[in-house]
Amino acid sequence: MSSPFRSFSSLFSTTLIMVLGAGLLTTYLGLSLARDGVAQLWIGAMMSAYYFGLVVGSKVGHRLIARVGHIRTFVASAGIVTASALGHALTDVLEIWLVLRLIVGTGMMCQYMVLESWLNEQAESNQRGTVFAGYMIVSYLGMIGGQTLLSFFPELGLQPLLLVGICYALCIVPIALTRRIHPQPLHPAPLKILTFWRKVPQSLTTILIAGGISGSFYGLAPAFAAGTGLSNAEVATFMSVTILAGLLSQWPMGKLSDRIPRSRLLRFNSAVLGLLVLTISLLPLTGWILLLMTFCFGILAFTLYPLATALANQNIEQNERVALSATILLTFGIGATLGPLLASFLMQLLGNTMLYLYMAVCCLILFLRLTQVNYNQKIAKKLLAQQQSSDYQVASGDLVSSPLGAALDPRVDEELVQQQMRDEPSSELDPSTTAQAETKDTVQSNADQSFEHVEHVEHVEHVEHENDTAAKTSSHTTKET
Repeated sequence: MSSPFRSFSSLFSTTLIMVLGAGLLTTYLGLSLARDGVAQLWIGAMMSAYYFGLVVGSKVGHRLIARVGHIRTFVASAGIVTASALGHALTDVLEIWLVLRLIVGTGMMCQYMVLESWLNEQAESNQRGTVFAGYMIVSYLGMIGGQTLLSFFPELGLQPLLLVGICYALCIVPIALTRRIHPQPLHPAPLKILTFWRKVPQSLTTILIAGGISGSFYGLAPAFAAGTGLSNAEVATFMSVTILAGLLSQWPMGKLSDRIPRSRLLRFNSAVLGLLVLTISLLPLTGWILLLMTFCFGILAFTLYPLATALANQNIEQNERVALSATILLTFGIGATLGPLLASFLMQLLGNTMLYLYMAVCCLILFLRLTQVNYNQKIAKKLLAQQQSSDYQVASGDLVSSPLGAALDPRVDEELVQQQMRDEPSSELDPSTTAQAETKDTVQSNADQSFEHVEHVEHVEHVEHENDTAAKTSSHTTKET
């Protein structure tokens, strides 16, 4: 059996090159705007537009793939993203840049959906975990590579922007030349927002705030670092160290979450992260101390999302995980859209340090909310903690995913994905599922009959007891007479 990395080398190569360009473009735009003295509110708006585009793309991608197929969708999206990225070099009008960021986000989500649906359908059952982990590792490496490349262009000329265009153009080559069979079109995953907010409030609250923190960091941290006096190369190192910490912490945090209740671990992480970002905002940190603090920030901030996702999957049934994935994506996207806007507004009013002070307030709100919900559901959580213990999902701090993330997850049943998302009749149920349902109905019917029988016996015994009592009373009265 061939290695999954060799089997999917074309898709992994495409992912690496594409995310490399995306990471380079995000940091480049943030530094360029900060260098030109643009208000922080515009910098935050640029990042918000990108994440809003990702959410829009999650709805557009399904229809586009169903209409023209996977490779045509990917090529068309890559062409649009390339043109939009290079369009930043043609004008300095911020309103146009805002629209370009929205288009880039929409196109990239379509590309993510093509890659993830392809990996999901053609990954063998015994290799799904390895393929999924490989996809996330390649995504992280691409983001780190994008920050590293920026350090070679300290002047922030047009060269980084040209390199972004080259990356988006070259990412087409591996997937266009692949010999793998195209996957089938998919339908949009169902959304059950209110249902899941009632079932897993701790998880979705964490994901919402984690989206706000991640979106603010990627969009505004370059401007914050530049404002502290760091050069462009040092800003690139600052960003790379943070993302690297997120990558290295995924496996240890996953193992730790198998031994410590995830709700408790989320409260601990949010409290420690709050103290950490409060320290960064109040103290004038520089040099290796600043790098150490941002490394710790990456460990805590970029593991909130996978911990919350694991906690959510732990508390729902398997047949709800595809819908949960879509709800998680939407929730994270809303947080990542609103977070940079709010943080940039505070930075414009009160200074660059408000970025991390805003994160500290977010962590405080998260900790209080998690504590409240955990207290109200303490008894229920004790029962749920006895369920499956291997739900930790490796995930990136960025929104490098699509509604198909659950389909690619090795924990989700493949037949269930076909019924819910592929273009197949949903009325055709699995015989084993039907048999289980019939068995469950039979057992319930027998239980109801047994319960009725017990009630009948108890009623008869009660009547006989009343008759005996009446007879004894009558006999006693006769004797007295």
